[in-house]
Amino acid sequence: MRTGPRPHVLVVGGGIGGLAAAIDLASDGLSVTVLERAATVGGKMRELRVAGRGIDAGPTVLTMRWVFEGLFADAGADLAARVPMRRADLLARHAWADGSRLDLFSDVDRTAAEITCFAGAREAFRYREFCAHAARIYEEVEGPFIRGPRPTMRRLLALAGVDLLGRLQRIDAGRTLWRALERSFDDARLRQLFGRYATYCGSSPFAAPATLSLIAHVERVGVWTVDGGMYRLAEALAALAAERGVEIRCGAHVSRIEAAGGRATGVALATGERLEADAIVCNAGTAALAGGHLGAGVRRAADPPDERSLSAVTWAMTARSEGFALARHNVFFSDDYAAEFGDLFDHRRLPACPTVYVCAQDQPEGTSVGPERLFCLVNAPADGDRGRPALEEIDACEERTMRWLERCGLRLTPTAPPIRTGPTEFEAMFPGSGGALYGAATHGWRASLRRAGSHTRLKGLYLAGGGAHPGAGVPMAALSGRLAAAAVIADRRSTSIPVRTATRGGTSTSSTRSPASG
Repeated sequence: MRTGPRPHVLVVGGGIGGLAAAIDLASDGLSVTVLERAATVGGKMRELRVAGRGIDAGPTVLTMRWVFEGLFADAGADLAARVPMRRADLLARHAWADGSRLDLFSDVDRTAAEITCFAGAREAFRYREFCAHAARIYEEVEGPFIRGPRPTMRRLLALAGVDLLGRLQRIDAGRTLWRALERSFDDARLRQLFGRYATYCGSSPFAAPATLSLIAHVERVGVWTVDGGMYRLAEALAALAAERGVEIRCGAHVSRIEAAGGRATGVALATGERLEADAIVCNAGTAALAGGHLGAGVRRAADPPDERSLSAVTWAMTARSEGFALARHNVFFSDDYAAEFGDLFDHRRLPACPTVYVCAQDQPEGTSVGPERLFCLVNAPADGDRGRPALEEIDACEERTMRWLERCGLRLTPTAPPIRTGPTEFEAMFPGSGGALYGAATHGWRASLRRAGSHTRLKGLYLAGGGAHPGAGVPMAALSGRLAAAAVIADRRSTSIPVRTATRGGTSTSSTRSPASG
C-alpha cells in the first residue's frame, strides 16, 4: 500500500463514468489520476471534425439533467453556468417509406393531437395511457434501482418483501417491450416508434423487458441539447475535475492492472511506467477485464457480459439535404422490424433494411438549408473482434442506408468525405467489447441483476461506465461513476484510513457524499 496524507486513486478510462468518479473522489479529498489511452477524454462521447467542423459522433442529447446538476453542485459548481443547454420541445421526427410522418413532442397534449391526425383518436387515447404507465414504472425504479446500488435478488426481497411479484408486475418486468406495445397500440408504426427505446441500451424490443417503457417518460420530461455539441459536456467535466486537483493524462495506455495480496495495487502503462494506487476505478468495461485486456491477474475480477449489446455503423458528414424537412433528431424506420432485429441478434449480420437515425446538428427543428452537419447511425452486431462485418458488407450497408433514406424522402449529397465508424473501429477504441456500445444487452427481467456493480471480486478495484450498474446512457454512466466513488470512500473509511476534505473556510473535515445526490 502507498503511504501518505491522501490516499491515491487511479481511474482507468476518461469516459463520463470515469470523470464523474474522479470529480467526486477529488472533492472528497483524495488524490486522483485519470489515465485515458485516447488523445482526448469523453469515451463514447466524442467529437469528429469534418471539413473543419466539429460533429458529435456519440451521444447527441442529454436526459436526466438532474444527475449532472447534482454532480456539479456537490463539487461546488453550477452546471447551467458551465454548460449552456436548451430544452427540446420536438423530441424527434419519425418517417416511414409509405410517406407517413409523426413528430413526437415533450408535451403530451401536442403529441396526442399529432397522433390523432396520424392514426386516429383511439390511438391518441392509448398514447396517453402509455405515458401514464411509463411514468408509474419510472417512479417505481428511480429511487431503489437507478439511484441506488446494483439490485440483487436479496435486496429485491428486502425492498419488496412478500410483494416481490407485485413489484415486478408494477414495473412490467414479465413482458417483453414488444408484447406490451402490442397491447398498447393497434398501429404497427407506433409499436415501432416506442419499441425503438430498447435500442437506447443496445437491445431488441422483442427480448427487452417492458420496463424499458420508462425511457419514453425520461425523454418526455426533459431532453436537452448542449450549445456547441454534447462534447462540451465532456470538456466541462474534465475542466471541473482538473479544478478539483485531478491529474488527467491522455495518451496513457494502461496495459495491466496489477494485484498483490488479494487486492489491486497499481497499473503498468504500455510505455513500461508503473503507478501505485490505494484504489482503482476501472471505466474500461467488464469485457476488457474478463477478456484479459487489462492483464491476466484481473480477468476474474468481473464477469463478461452474458450477451453483447448492439454496435453501430455511423457516418459523420457535412451534406446538402433535399426532399425532407429535417428536425434535429430524425428516425427513418425499416419496413420490417422483426426481420431487422432477427438480422442483428439471431443472424449476427447487418440488417437488410435498416432503421436509420439522423442527427442534424444545425437544426433546432426547422427546414434544412444548405450544407449541414449530420450524424447518421444504423445498428450493427457487436462482432468487431471477430472480423465482422467485412468491409464489403459495410459498403453494401452504406448503399442500402442511403437508398432507404431516399425511399423515405431524404436525399443527401455529402460536401466532404464522411468519416465512417463500424464495429471494428469501436472494438479498437474499446478493446474486448466487439464494438458493443452499451455493455450487455438488456434482455429479460434478470438483466439488471446480472449487470456488474461498483465492487469487483478484487479488493481495491471498482467499476464505472455504461457496462456497470445502473446501465448504458450518459446520465447512467455518470451515476455509475458516482456510485463507484461512493464505494471507494465508504471502503476507505471502513478501514479507518482518514479521508479529509477542505471546506470553504480552509478547515479540513471528514465528509460523506451521496452517490446520486441532486
